[in-house]
Amino acid sequence: MTPATSVVVEVPSALQTFLALDFGLKRTGVAVGTRLLRSAQPQATIQAEGDARFVKIAERLKEWQPDALVVGVPFHPDGAAHENTVRARRFARQLRGRFGLPVFEVDERYSTTEALADGAKDADAGAACIILEQFLRTIA
Repeated sequence: MTPATSVVVEVPSALQTFLALDFGLKRTGVAVGTRLLRSAQPQATIQAEGDARFVKIAERLKEWQPDALVVGVPFHPDGAAHENTVRARRFARQLRGRFGLPVFEVDERYSTTEALADGAKDADAGAACIILEQFLRTIA
């Protein structure tokens, strides 16, 4: 299960639509959601690496026109960072630099496990939904 968070994130009210990304080395799960509905819908997972991944993300940005991005950042169960934590944070910085949108990071421990337990057909997109809904619950 996703760790409970009691932190409220101050997000400008102008930011209404969000695209969430569950970063992986070969696949990136995608979900879209809105502040109003506080829910997320899975989108097709991006199966690309490197620059090809960013081309596919650019296509999603053009399609959905989000106000901001949300990136899942993995940690060990005890909260310690690991190699994929560093990779996901670098990915978030690259998104900021390439697309000029605000990027919010969310602790995504257990999101894939939760997505599979919930019966997700696409675990990566399901995890992106969980990440986005967790974020939407924390914004003021």
